Amino acid sequence: MPNQFAEKLSAQTPSFHALTVAPAKVIRGAGILKEAIVAISSLGSRPMIVGGDRTLAITQQNWQSSPELPLDFAQASYAPNCSEASLLSLRAAAKKHKADVIIGVGGGKALDTAKLVAHQLSVPVVTIPTSGATCAAWTALSNVYSDQGAFLYDVPLSGCPDLLILDYDLIQTAPARTLVAGIGDAIAKWYEASVSSGNSEQTLIIAAVQQARVLRDILFQNSTAALNEPGSEVWRQVVDATVLLAGVIGGVGGAQCRTVAAHAVHNGLTHISLHGSIHGEKVAYGILVQLRLEETIQGNQLAATARQQLLKFYAEIGLPQKLSDLGLGNITLGELQKAAEVALSPDSDIHRLPFKVATEQLMAAMISTTAPAQMINSELLQN
Repeated sequence: MPNQFAEKLSAQTPSFHALTVAPAKVIRGAGILKEAIVAISSLGSRPMIVGGDRTLAITQQNWQSSPELPLDFAQASYAPNCSEASLLSLRAAAKKHKADVIIGVGGGKALDTAKLVAHQLSVPVVTIPTSGATCAAWTALSNVYSDQGAFLYDVPLSGCPDLLILDYDLIQTAPARTLVAGIGDAIAKWYEASVSSGNSEQTLIIAAVQQARVLRDILFQNSTAALNEPGSEVWRQVVDATVLLAGVIGGVGGAQCRTVAAHAVHNGLTHISLHGSIHGEKVAYGILVQLRLEETIQGNQLAATARQQLLKFYAEIGLPQKLSDLGLGNITLGELQKAAEVALSPDSDIHRLPFKVATEQLMAAMISTTAPAQMINSELLQN
């Protein structure tokens, strides 16, 4: 298979750099789930569908009653998480079924699980997002969590999905909150890529950073209207931005354009109680923390202005601005320190910032996302 060839060639030639820019094929449209079965059948005849209970029911309604194609389906839940235990169980289920293609249906964790299982078994993977909450349907990356939902590590994959199916009717069935979270996750691409890679002279990284700026502008201009008009053309544009364009940026720019402090803060927060906040909400809050760090450590007034701009935007569309908005209004100093220490672990993406961050500085930034620009960090931790 091409992916195996690329991995083998990369191992033999240290200077070889394989770009995992995009899925091999993207199908998008309204009500296309039933039609997409033909494209899936070109990849294999014994699919195993990985998803949650709700999404597995959706696929059963659309495909199990389809007599045109002789596909032998199996279904398996990824619950409780994209964790090592779930991955082990799903690999065993796929082998028992003799699956020759894995289909991931659902949100980011379901898609990450399906991609990683397919990668480990060297079979094709199809991703079908059920919300606009992340770009996981596009990327050559899977995040692995504990069974309880604490982020552990990510796994770069040998390629993007073989097929991505974006059905707008399916996306529209998701709660509006998921698209709001997707906007938070996607808009982070600009704030993270620009600070980590804004001075790069590499052609593709320059392109990725500029695409991140375009993505930010699309979301600033269209998000409010999209959320007020589900299913409209402007709503589809925002879904395309959160699911597809956000993935393009990580594909073209690579890991250094993908995540910095905002996602590191997200990872830290997963290690403490979160009362139901979702990925993009934590990332959106993490952008404010990153800008606060740039503002207080670097004295960057542009970061202060950007933070105020985002606070206004967040208020308009319902993204969290502070810890209490994430259900963490009563966070203890010990919990805050734990989250900060995870975010600052040696392999954390926060170290792509062009300056060093101490634990106390990160803790102060985490509790001052809405504070006036002149607030002093040490005062915050004492109060």
